[in-house]
Amino acid sequence: MLVAFSVAPAVATSADGSVSDAVAAAIRVVRASGLPNRTDSMFTTIEGEWDEVMAVVKEAVEVVAAVSPRVSLVLKADIRPGFTGQLSAKVERIEQALAD
Repeated sequence: MLVAFSVAPAVATSADGSVSDAVAAAIRVVRASGLPNRTDSMFTTIEGEWDEVMAVVKEAVEVVAAVSPRVSLVLKADIRPGFTGQLSAKVERIEQALAD
């Protein structure tokens, strides 16, 4: 499965309203998981089996919750049993369709 998620403090703790330190801590959790992942300006997408992906999302939420009394989580999942490598393959198929 692919899970695209965004997690951030709902209450900024810095004077300028930035949440980047907490978001970086969450992304560190994802990268340390060893699961295939990609981060862009809006979401981090992670690929793996249901239980392992959701465990990583939970841990990412927990590190953000450690610095904020309220956490915002947006999550979207593509559940397609029997398929792996879709983090890149889905993008490659679209790029191929655009090139045709």
